[in-house]
Amino acid sequence: MRYKTIVTECLPKAKPMAAAVEEKSNEMAQQGYKLVTMAITTSAKAILVFEAAAVETAAEDEAKPIASTQEETA
Repeated sequence: MRYKTIVTECLPKAKPMAAAVEEKSNEMAQQGYKLVTMAITTSAKAILVFEAAAVETAAEDEAKPIASTQEETA
């Protein structure tokens, strides 16, 4: 999985903060990311964490080797 983190500017009011989060989420959705979580700091900045779309990450996951989980039996 690929993640991207973005920090907004200082937005001390709720409505401008919500509008900025919505705008950035829509922008990132067009680039193939979805908002996974967010946090608001004491300095009135939002930290937005986006995850790459499943289509992109599926190819990456297929390339990873799978570890064997079967135990040997006697």
